[in-house]
Amino acid sequence: MDGMVGMTAKTHTGHKTEASGKDNPVSEAFRPIRSTFWAVGVFSFLINILMLTGPIFMLQVYDRVLASGSVPTLVVIGGLAIVLYAFYGLLEGLRGRILSRIGQRVDARLSPLVYRLSMLLPTRLGRHAAKIRPVQDLDAVRQFLSGPGPAAIFDLPWLPLYLGIVFLFHPILGFVGLGGAVIICILIALNEVMSRAPVQKANQQAGRRMGYVETGQRNSEVISAMGMDVALTEKWDNQNTDYLDTQRHAADRSGFFGTTIKTIRFVLQSAILGVGAWLAILGEITPGVMIASSIMTSRALAPIEQAVAQWRGFVACRQALARLRQLLGQAGDIFSSDTFELPLPSKEISVEQLSCGPLGEHAPFVNNINFKLEAGDGLGVIGPSGSGKSTLARALVGISPSLRGAVRYDGAEISQYTSQRRGQFVGYLPQDLQLFDGTIADNIARFREDKSTEAIIEAAELADVHKLIVTLPEGYNTVIGSAGRSLSAGQRQRIALARALYGDPFLIVLDEPNSNLDAEGEASLTAAIKEMRDKGAIVVVIAHRPSAIATVDKILCLSEGNMAAFGPKDEALKQVVKPVPRKMGGIV
Repeated sequence: MDGMVGMTAKTHTGHKTEASGKDNPVSEAFRPIRSTFWAVGVFSFLINILMLTGPIFMLQVYDRVLASGSVPTLVVIGGLAIVLYAFYGLLEGLRGRILSRIGQRVDARLSPLVYRLSMLLPTRLGRHAAKIRPVQDLDAVRQFLSGPGPAAIFDLPWLPLYLGIVFLFHPILGFVGLGGAVIICILIALNEVMSRAPVQKANQQAGRRMGYVETGQRNSEVISAMGMDVALTEKWDNQNTDYLDTQRHAADRSGFFGTTIKTIRFVLQSAILGVGAWLAILGEITPGVMIASSIMTSRALAPIEQAVAQWRGFVACRQALARLRQLLGQAGDIFSSDTFELPLPSKEISVEQLSCGPLGEHAPFVNNINFKLEAGDGLGVIGPSGSGKSTLARALVGISPSLRGAVRYDGAEISQYTSQRRGQFVGYLPQDLQLFDGTIADNIARFREDKSTEAIIEAAELADVHKLIVTLPEGYNTVIGSAGRSLSAGQRQRIALARALYGDPFLIVLDEPNSNLDAEGEASLTAAIKEMRDKGAIVVVIAHRPSAIATVDKILCLSEGNMAAFGPKDEALKQVVKPVPRKMGGIV
């Protein structure tokens, strides 16, 4: 599957977990509605039987009513036809409503898993996640299931019934209809083979196209400030041109086969009338049989034409289902609820021969890291840019699995805790600050339903943002956007810090926590770290500025992904800070 580079969905112990076809969430979503598909099949049977009303009515009109000149007979069979058509309309409407609800039912069952997966994919695939859009795939499945495509598929098996009746009218008419049906089926097979690759490529380019739009929206301030809009628009225009070319190519192929099939259907309908007229002249059939055969053949081929019209949607649905089945099957460990719920850690964290890399990559970027921290310890992780500090931080909080080695909380390997369980004892402040649409209180409380007002205020006070919040018109109920646009960078960082401190977590990992803080904010940060350590928390600070590690007692220095030094702060700093040579006369 395109975009699945690096997607192995391994557990943190390195074992791949892929759900079997029977246990796959996609299969589970469809299992309860299989009986509904049987109901749709029964409705389709009745609908197709009722569709015989038209040809039978025409047969009776031409061969009985016109021959006898009986108006009462015309009224009776006309009234009966109206009743049968009314039942047809009722069943057709019910079938459409059932199919619409099938699509919504599948969406409702898979939507929470797909949305959760779309949020967690970047932590599994890194940059490769931008190519995968499970929510759009689910939309494609729902739209096809709720549209006319499935009805056409359910009507296709009844084609032999109509052709069989035409054969009963006269074998020559039957062979003409069968020949046309065979030609159309061959064209459908060619359409499938020749359209599959262009449609798949068009869908992939559509995903990349949307990703480019989202990237531009996320970085609109940078684009505007540095005049990048013209250059990016040109790049967008080039990508959009490629997308439109691919879409046109796919549409041209599907359109060619669709037009050809429609033309053959019209030719076939006229051929039936012509052959029927010839047979009627010879006296082998009646004019009513001629008209009925034409209508019957047209009805037999109508589902084929409709299926061709819905073919792109069918192919897109099938490809989307395959991607969802693979994604959800491989990500089974994300949704697993079988993990035994261990007690919350409170004693120590140990890192044993840990090697890990950037998200979605298999090559280790941080190698053989070993250290142990106990309750109340503060660790400062320092090193030049690109030395692996943020990569190590992500491994400590369970964002990215280790390639080798282990991270243990109170002796238990990190994979033994679900993400929800880790959220009860882990606080994390990443470099890339992200706030979510909602109130300030919801953001601090991590959108938990069981949020505590006291804990929210306590976290805000620790982050020294409480006074700011209460001065806002709606206080903690102030709604902020996903980028926190109503707040400054420093204010957003303080709210994100309060979120990391919420609930007194045992492990707090802060990645460049003072990057947007002023002197007062740094003083508050220092006080917060000290207070959390006094409460027994382990605080890990990734830092470039010395003020961020003022209250830690241990230092880990990374250099090119390796441990350059680890130990008490003064001793470790002596190992990595080169002494300044003295100049002549003892002047430093």
